[in-house]
Amino acid sequence: MKIHISALYWPWYSFEEQIAIAMEADRAGLEGVWVSEAWGQDVVSILAVLADRTERIGIGSALMQIPARQPTAAAMAAATLDVISGGRMRLGLGVSGPQVSEGWYGVPFERSLGRTREYVEIVRQAWARELVEHDGRNFQIPTSEGMGLGKPLKLMAKPPQERLPIYLGVIGPKSVEMAGEIADGWIPAFFHPEDNAGLMASLEAGLERAGRDRSEIDVAPTVPIAIDQDIDEARHALRPIISFYLGGMGAKGKNFYVDLLARNGLGDEANEIQDLFLAGDRVGAAMALSPDVIDMCGVACTQDELPERMSRFADAGADSVIAILFGKDREATIGRLAELQA
Repeated sequence: MKIHISALYWPWYSFEEQIAIAMEADRAGLEGVWVSEAWGQDVVSILAVLADRTERIGIGSALMQIPARQPTAAAMAAATLDVISGGRMRLGLGVSGPQVSEGWYGVPFERSLGRTREYVEIVRQAWARELVEHDGRNFQIPTSEGMGLGKPLKLMAKPPQERLPIYLGVIGPKSVEMAGEIADGWIPAFFHPEDNAGLMASLEAGLERAGRDRSEIDVAPTVPIAIDQDIDEARHALRPIISFYLGGMGAKGKNFYVDLLARNGLGDEANEIQDLFLAGDRVGAAMALSPDVIDMCGVACTQDELPERMSRFADAGADSVIAILFGKDREATIGRLAELQA
């Protein structure tokens, strides 16, 4: 199993910490470093810096938000990063949620499956340096609106990679099926090795529908990890990010992470945490997380327990893990993870 590292986004890590994490992961021989975006730091700028500061490690977006850019802009950014990095770019895409899509980008959150399919199709067309033409329900390139002077154009850059690896960050059953059909990789959040939500079955259904082999897709869950000799302290280190996603990354009745926990049999607790967070009690929401929820969403353990905890993901079908480090001594944890990489 390959081990990657996540440099997340501000404010979880500072810009200086993102650089330090990427450079240490590069020195340690980890497979990749990934950067995210929300409604602050954008993913492209940070990846450009990390591509320049590292030598061999893969770089990727986990995730680049689909409503933030036209698909041709995403292809152009990925091609630029591929050139800067010498062919190390992986493009992870996600639709985000209605609060971000509509509240930050002004893009209606609708037809997310069809929108994602068309987006990936256009990115692949652009990457192949074909004249981009697309007449879909969600995207029309060239557009028929405006002055009528648009014409099909071809990407001017020549990226080193012949094929761009495209990953989808999705956790809904239908979206995961789609990933099995069209993606090179799948990045699930809060993926529990016991998979009570049945997501691996959804992925396999999509692969079968498309006539693809399981080896054609990289299953790469993002996993928050905290190492401490005191397990309670390790769990405490994971409380802020888990409660933030359950409480702050979605509205009441429309939070994909709460829905995921419900499919894993933890719906009542997830809703309680969301209610506390939305009421302004962020500390209370974090402290309301039970060990069961924390252990479903991440890994809190000692250094000695880490190999067994990581092996559970491989046994569940993960080809890679994208580790998000919290707690003490990240450098030592990166070194320990490098020792476990197959």
